[in-house]
Amino acid sequence: MAAPEHTLPPAWPARKPRLLLVDDQPVQLQVLYRALAGEYQLFMATGGEQALKVASEQLPDLILLDVVMDGLDGFEVLARLRQQRETADIPVIFVTAHGGGDIETRCLEAGAVDFISKPINPSVVRARVRTHLTLKFQSDLLRALAYVDGLTGVANRRQFDQRLAIEWARAQRHGTALSLILVDVDHFKAYNDHYGHQAGDDALRRVAACLREHVRRSTDVVARYGGEEFACLLPDTDADDARALAEALLAEVRAMGIPHRQGVDGGVLTASMGVATRRGPAHPGWQPALLLGLADAQLYEAKRLGRARVCAAVLGQDD
Repeated sequence: MAAPEHTLPPAWPARKPRLLLVDDQPVQLQVLYRALAGEYQLFMATGGEQALKVASEQLPDLILLDVVMDGLDGFEVLARLRQQRETADIPVIFVTAHGGGDIETRCLEAGAVDFISKPINPSVVRARVRTHLTLKFQSDLLRALAYVDGLTGVANRRQFDQRLAIEWARAQRHGTALSLILVDVDHFKAYNDHYGHQAGDDALRRVAACLREHVRRSTDVVARYGGEEFACLLPDTDADDARALAEALLAEVRAMGIPHRQGVDGGVLTASMGVATRRGPAHPGWQPALLLGLADAQLYEAKRLGRARVCAAVLGQDD
């Protein structure tokens, strides 16, 4: 017996998948909406420029895109989606009334994963959407496994570097704040030497879990930056909020009460934190490495001042 339609295939997220429907004819949008409503979270756009904006802001799991539209046509929209890192891997299904082998070939050669002819058959649309979402989520799962730190279960350095580039570009485009916290476990070599490497690994896992528990927004990233260092990337977070979060994380790490006889604060494991924030549109010559360098400099300052503390600065601003 076939599985019920509402059963989630393996690798699907628990949330409703997000679909972006794009057509410059409202009637056609309504047809697609009726075919897909209920099972998915739906966003709609009636033109190419609007589609690019919604795709960048909502990051849908799949886009159903009309080919022939006033202004930007579907091919130009797809080309521009592929030029932006955050939207480059979103699968696109072209939907068009223009049939024939030539147009279908052109759609697939342009990078679409499939082609649906108008007038649409709702059952066919639902089946193809489900198939391509399954392929997309399976790919996401494999990619995620390659971007996870094996010891701590948080993001690894590769994922952090990619997300930093993506969030920097988004902050630059929208003029929003972006903050970064670098976290270093204090006197970790001495901890390993005294308690052993297995205890050291367990301590790192507990610190990572503590950070992940308290850095909660879906857009935030907690990553193992290297060795005993972690990074918390915080989109849309200003300097005051980033510092407040760092101070809270400092207290939470200390509150775990992990014994550390060579520690600096009451015989328990602590961490030092450096915070850096960029505000609004960046200078044209600025690069993500500047934010990383500033956070690293603040972390060094926290260590110089005695560890187990937070130091913070704003990019381009003398503090």
